Amino acid sequence: MSRPAPTRAASTNLGGGSNFRALEGRVGIITGASRGIGAAIARNLASKGCNLVLNYTSDSSTNITEDLAAELESERGIQTAIVQASMGSENGPKHVVEVAKNHFKHPKTGKFQLDIIINNAGVAGNRLIEDVDCEDFARQYNVNVRGPLLLMQAALPYLPHDRSGRIVNLSSVSSSLGYISQSVYGGTKAALESMTRTWSRELAERATVNAVNPGPVATDMYWGSDETFQARNKPFIENTPLAAPRKSIDSEEIYEASMKAGGRPAYSEEVAGVIGMLCLPEAGWTTGSVICANGGMRFSF
Repeated sequence: MSRPAPTRAASTNLGGGSNFRALEGRVGIITGASRGIGAAIARNLASKGCNLVLNYTSDSSTNITEDLAAELESERGIQTAIVQASMGSENGPKHVVEVAKNHFKHPKTGKFQLDIIINNAGVAGNRLIEDVDCEDFARQYNVNVRGPLLLMQAALPYLPHDRSGRIVNLSSVSSSLGYISQSVYGGTKAALESMTRTWSRELAERATVNAVNPGPVATDMYWGSDETFQARNKPFIENTPLAAPRKSIDSEEIYEASMKAGGRPAYSEEVAGVIGMLCLPEAGWTTGSVICANGGMRFSF
């Protein structure tokens, strides 16, 4: 479903009425969409009118993904499709694209276009050099690096041809801060950033390709980290400009935990907001970049 590029007036003036939504009718894929940052991204893009394919992996996430889809359809009036598939498998990424096509292709012409891809699904693991094994290495690289690559391969025939496509990869400050015990995880995110730059050139006539690199985010994964990692992370948080806890602004629970940790983590919607901006028509002159969405923990240069 080819769409004309937005005019200058349309792309710079978002005051076109209270019902104007910048991504109305677009189709996007979000991997790892069931919870945390992924769910926040889904809510952000849905608020802009984007129809969504919500990917999740485990059986335990089925109900919450179904609930999220129902919420977005009811409150935002968009169409959704949910698909269970592992980004770490060889066939999972292709299956996600097949479901997207079957659900969103034009009923008469069969035409199908993928406008937005958010490579959010990821796994982590903290191991010192002597504890790294091949199984964990393969697990992290298959999900965090091979998965996005295979998804892009499957999506390639359906990307726009007018540079209106938007691809955003979820990296991490771990790619550049050199966290102890993150030889593997940090390496996967550095690889994803490298692919971001390569794809920005290969897909220059079709889509912008950028990455964002959050630091700690208030998700189950963050709150479940062990005391050793929290102690190693504390000096980084203490030097993050926007991480100071704010009494009566942050919740009491977040405030107390953050005082002990050296500062607060990001809220999922704060990271999702940066990703949402990168998906707008106005972001069409930004590509091949790693955008810092980490409160200043890692400055770009």
